[in-house]
Amino acid sequence: MAGLSFCGNNVTKNAYSVDTGMLNNGCFVDALNLVPHVFLLFITFPILFIGWGSQSSKVQIHHNTWLHFPGHNLRWILTFTLLFVHVCEIAEGIVSNKQMDTNHLHLFMPAFMGFIAATTSVVYYHNIETSNFPKLLLALFIYWVLAFITKSIKLWKFAEYGVGVLHLRFCITALLVVLYGLLMAVEINVIRVRRYVFFANPQKVKPPEDLQDLGVRFLQPFVNLLSKATYWWMNPLIIGAHKRPIELKKIGKLPIAMRALTNYLKLKDAYEDQRVKKAPSIWRSMYRAFGRPILLSSTFRYLADLLGFAGPLCIYGIVEHLNKKGTSLSEVYFMSSNELLQNTSVLAVLLFLALVLQRTFLQASYYVTIETGINLRGALLAMIYNKILRLSTSNMSMGEMTLGQINNLVAIETNQLMWFLFLCPNLWAMPVQIVMGVILLYYLLGTSALIGASVIVLLAPVQYLIATKLADTQKSTLDQSTERLKKTTEILKGIKLLKLYAWENIFCDSVEDTRGKELTSLRTFALYTSMSIFMNAAIPIAAVLVTFVSHALINKSKPSSSEAFAALALFHILVTPLFLLSTVVRFAVKAMVSVQKLGEFLQSDEIGDDSWRNGDMSVSLEACKKHPGTTKAINRKQPLLYQMDNYEQPARRPLRPNETEDVAVKVNGGFFTWGSNLSTLSDINICIPTGQLTMIVGQVGCGKSSLLLAMLGEMQTLSGKVYWSNCFEMDGSFEETRSKNRYSVGYATQKSWLLNATVEDNITFGSPFNKQRYKTVIDACSLQPDVDLLPFGDQTEIGERGINLSGGQRQRICVARALYQNTNIVFLDDPFSALDIHLSDHLMQEGILKFLQDDKRTVVLVTHKLQYLIHADWIIAMKDGSVLREGTLKDIQTHDVELYEHWKTLMNRQDQELEKDTEIDNCQTALERKTLRRAFYSREAKNQVDDDEEEEEEEEEEDDNMSTTTSRRSKIPWRVCWQYLSSGGFLMVFLMVFSKLLKHSVMVAIDYWLAEWTANGDGPAGLPDSYYVPVFIILCGAGIALCLITSLTVEFLGLSAATNLHHNLLNKIIHAPIRFFDVTPLGQILNRFSADTNIIDQHIPPTLESLTRSTLLCLSAIGVIAFVTPSFLIALIPLAVSFYFIQKYFRVFPFTVSQQHHNFKFSLSLPLTILSDYLGAVIVLTAAVASIWSSGKNLPSSMVGLGLTYALTVTNYLNWVVRNLADLEVQMAAVKKVNSFLSTESENYEGSMDTTQVPEDWPQHGEIKIQDLCVRYDPLLKPVLKHVNAYINPGQKVGICGRTGSGKSSLSLAFFNMVDVFEGRIIIDGIDICKLPLQTLRSRLSIILQDPVLFSGSIRFNLDPERTCTDDRLWEALEIAQLKNMVKALSGGLDAVVTEGGENFSVGQRQLFCLARAFVRKSSILIMDEATASIDMATENVLQKVVMTAFADRTVVTIAHLVSSILEAEQVLVFSAGQLVECDSAVNLLAQQDSLFSVLVRTHK
Repeated sequence: MAGLSFCGNNVTKNAYSVDTGMLNNGCFVDALNLVPHVFLLFITFPILFIGWGSQSSKVQIHHNTWLHFPGHNLRWILTFTLLFVHVCEIAEGIVSNKQMDTNHLHLFMPAFMGFIAATTSVVYYHNIETSNFPKLLLALFIYWVLAFITKSIKLWKFAEYGVGVLHLRFCITALLVVLYGLLMAVEINVIRVRRYVFFANPQKVKPPEDLQDLGVRFLQPFVNLLSKATYWWMNPLIIGAHKRPIELKKIGKLPIAMRALTNYLKLKDAYEDQRVKKAPSIWRSMYRAFGRPILLSSTFRYLADLLGFAGPLCIYGIVEHLNKKGTSLSEVYFMSSNELLQNTSVLAVLLFLALVLQRTFLQASYYVTIETGINLRGALLAMIYNKILRLSTSNMSMGEMTLGQINNLVAIETNQLMWFLFLCPNLWAMPVQIVMGVILLYYLLGTSALIGASVIVLLAPVQYLIATKLADTQKSTLDQSTERLKKTTEILKGIKLLKLYAWENIFCDSVEDTRGKELTSLRTFALYTSMSIFMNAAIPIAAVLVTFVSHALINKSKPSSSEAFAALALFHILVTPLFLLSTVVRFAVKAMVSVQKLGEFLQSDEIGDDSWRNGDMSVSLEACKKHPGTTKAINRKQPLLYQMDNYEQPARRPLRPNETEDVAVKVNGGFFTWGSNLSTLSDINICIPTGQLTMIVGQVGCGKSSLLLAMLGEMQTLSGKVYWSNCFEMDGSFEETRSKNRYSVGYATQKSWLLNATVEDNITFGSPFNKQRYKTVIDACSLQPDVDLLPFGDQTEIGERGINLSGGQRQRICVARALYQNTNIVFLDDPFSALDIHLSDHLMQEGILKFLQDDKRTVVLVTHKLQYLIHADWIIAMKDGSVLREGTLKDIQTHDVELYEHWKTLMNRQDQELEKDTEIDNCQTALERKTLRRAFYSREAKNQVDDDEEEEEEEEEEDDNMSTTTSRRSKIPWRVCWQYLSSGGFLMVFLMVFSKLLKHSVMVAIDYWLAEWTANGDGPAGLPDSYYVPVFIILCGAGIALCLITSLTVEFLGLSAATNLHHNLLNKIIHAPIRFFDVTPLGQILNRFSADTNIIDQHIPPTLESLTRSTLLCLSAIGVIAFVTPSFLIALIPLAVSFYFIQKYFRVFPFTVSQQHHNFKFSLSLPLTILSDYLGAVIVLTAAVASIWSSGKNLPSSMVGLGLTYALTVTNYLNWVVRNLADLEVQMAAVKKVNSFLSTESENYEGSMDTTQVPEDWPQHGEIKIQDLCVRYDPLLKPVLKHVNAYINPGQKVGICGRTGSGKSSLSLAFFNMVDVFEGRIIIDGIDICKLPLQTLRSRLSIILQDPVLFSGSIRFNLDPERTCTDDRLWEALEIAQLKNMVKALSGGLDAVVTEGGENFSVGQRQLFCLARAFVRKSSILIMDEATASIDMATENVLQKVVMTAFADRTVVTIAHLVSSILEAEQVLVFSAGQLVECDSAVNLLAQQDSLFSVLVRTHK
């Protein structure tokens, strides 16, 4: 019993005596201090464990995380501080107790109870707070008061007996008095604010809006401080995610403060506020909007960095004071703080606590910066998106700003800024860390430490230089990759044409050429990256080498083990800021470039807000500021609906009353341009009458589409005004939403534009859904049969990644969108161009004349179909960019007879009988629908073929689609890793592995030798420094050399892999059959060339390097600790199991959360990161305890130092292992996707005939024999042509017609061997085309497709990319195609620029260029596949004549869009359902009344 007495058991002096007064007995005062703690435990335990059965008092909201009470965070901080002080008090008590000959429990027992009571207080408080039961807080209030009183008595007695600041116990007591006093104040504040006691009316509180919303599940801002710091609230989610994949709907919504809209408004306000004074700065706006969280993060970072130095100092203390024995006293012992810090066990615990705190602060800093970075990116994306919607079209069409540049802003520049913000606190934290490190090194090792540090400082500029070079190289790489992507995109968009013309190799070489330049940049990039990695690895070795060698030379003595290993640990700490400094500087440089680009973009020309509607081109800022309505543009579904009510209408010229009533839009003296000073439209004076149908007609390229865009304010105005009438206010009787949209314009472009969304979303386009209206619009546009074909009806996703729709279907959806919107004015730009005659008529009658006119809407229609002019209320005829005539059809008939006659001639050709044959009518859209079916069959077929492929598809869906769940389990893709490494070359892989292992062995050898050196040399038996120094120098030199080799091998292994993967991918895709492009969305293929190639090029090598380095460092550290203290191996087993589970959980997340949920993704990684950090701290504690325990067994102190130094590195690198594993796994997905495309079958280019067997001038005559031809698109699909037999004479003009879907186009593809000819054959001039090499066959025939395709470059390049023709031949071709005069007028003539996709020419002009292209190739066979679909009648007539004359001696096969175009054909082939049903001259077939051809002619004409 004596051993456990409370007040000690000293017989000579009665410890329990109270002769001098109760309070003068120190032991009694300590016992008195137990009272409040016991009181709290007695009061709270019943409430916590018994009264908590019913939680009915909880407020009825979704989360019980709501923090009700004021001073919440301060209370948690004070309680944590209290707990830490109690730990110090316990430590001081135990250590003091050991100095005495009997046990004095009163020295640490009350402190231990205080620790339990403080823990209980915070648990109790948390439960009361979340259940909103403030009255129970009275118990805590009483506890703080009692504790404050008892501790104050103790402090007073210490002061009375002369125990002062020099004694640690006095300081601890004083601290406790302050803390209890503060906690008492916090409690009083809660009473003051909540009035739950002593006040008549307690205050009611409402939960925050976010917590009332059951959809918000991201609770980080609302949970208590401990849960915030450790992300504890996420545990249920993490465990759930591991069992089954996270569904996005389970993640729920973000809190309001984190939403893009909130952050956008913050940033926009900060940006706009600066406009008043000067040009706004994005930096300043960022600071104003997001400055506070960055400062908070920086504070956390400073605290973490300062705590980081506790590690080396504790190592110093432990190694220094190992094996020191204390004395034994009979008196109560008062120790100084210095003595406590000389106790190795205390130091081990302090080291553990410092590490835990340091990691917590560091992760908190990361979290805040990451959240701020993501918020900033969201805000910037919203700003860019809003800007895009207001960009002047002329910027785009003149090539000043390409889609690629804007994509880069969205994808790259915003990311750069986000990453800069992630690394931002490092900018100011690192210099402080470096300075502190150098000071401590000087304190340990004196001058030699400064010499070592100078190595670091001197090499820092070199690192910076490398970093800037890296940034420059990356920029040039980016330029090259943008250029390569542009070329690749063009190839993929025009792949059908390239294959038909056998040009794929020319374009492939062009991409390879650009890729070559990109790889040169990448090679330089790899070199600089490896230099950067080398510097970061080699600098600490060099610093250690210089430091210890100079120490040996200057001091003529070796450093002690404690100094050596504390210095080593400090050098390890200094590596991180130096390693990151260059990265941070690089990112800062990149961020500056990004900000400059963003600034230029945000300052670029806009269409003049809505003021252009009133001819007032200057809109005042105030007008914008009064109406924050512009922010509604964030709704991505409303890009083209100009909401006129968002702005106050500035004062305008008063219109005459009759004008106001009748005119919707008026243009006065308008001269408009697309960016150059040459006006595209000149002297435009027109009126668009309100509520009537206005038609704009004219030849191709005369400026019809431009006129619409000029009225919409999309063109630059040189002079003149556009006035929009404000008379629509009379529609006030409509319901509010309806009249709101009544001010805006519905616009259907000539080139259809679809959202990546369902058919319904594409038509409603953000407007409220009205079933009746929707159905009417669908019927008017004949979309019902198409919708019925889709797998999910109108809920099928269409667009770039959706189902491939035909041109006509896309166009009708766009027209339906314009009709559906509740707009007062509808602009339709050539809506009939891709529609056949019946669909056009139906749309005209039901959609335009009935639906829009009944609705009294103002309609402006651009068209080539002159037969509809009779329906027009007003006609505007255009020619060469100006208005030729304006008026009603009657006016023109009276005043311009010539024009009217001209139209009449054209109309007669176009005019058609309205009695439609029902049978024909029913199958009008069969081809489009068949194509649709074909797309489905092919997808089904494709899925049946190969299960593995299907899995790939699923992953594609996940990655490339808006998937709702993510269904992948996390497994490290070893197979893919191996594929990646093997594509880099086996020699490189061997070199990398070997050099890495050797390097890490040498690194351990250096530290071990240092331990030997500092341990030996004591006394006469020790070896001199001259024995240790040379070996140390050799080892360090070898380490530095190996650092260089390893960094180079990894980077160049990556480069070699990237080269091979891209080369194989490009060749595979370009030579893939056309079928592949029908069933694979373009976006998906492009992703392989953009994002995935970028990851393979630039991201995988550094991740691979980092992963191998951190893994080997951790393994070598654990090896060293186990070697020093084998007992550590016992603890290693549970630690290894914990680590396995942590990394397993951590790696689930990159997959289970999609990219759209950046915020959530980062937050998910944090709890697991912090767990691995805490695990690292436990490893250090275990190693320290094992060392202290083993030190009694003759373990040299230098070995303890070695073990602890390595243990400290583990905490840093464990984290990196987990993080890099997860990163590599995500990045390997890119390799997997690229590999999935590498298994694509290529077309058989060889053929069974040798090229030499084919005559040079084949086909000389153009004789075609089709024998029993059967064709299908895929072996798994039904045939599209069955047993076709035909003979075409040399030079014959042949027309092919048939109902839509009868197989006409399939025949044209069969001539080029683009489809699977599985039976029969086509013989051209005596040679079976299936035996020919594809290149030979396709290069000898010519084709003109329905969709015109132009490539960026020059006109010359578009006509003759092989560069084999003379200029005269090119001019001749242009003359034949009616383009000579126009091209001559362009600057550069044949070398004039063609922008991306030929956007600087009208659709009709593009088609004419395609005709010219066919004429350039002097082939004796020309195939025209519905080539005149988007050309006006006049041009088409000219063309028909040209074909007849210029191709008089050649075979021309015309696939007819309109049957009337082949009435003069010498032979007509009529197809039906894939079979040739009629074959004769047009005249003979027309003579037979019941022939299918004459039926088609009667209905189509």
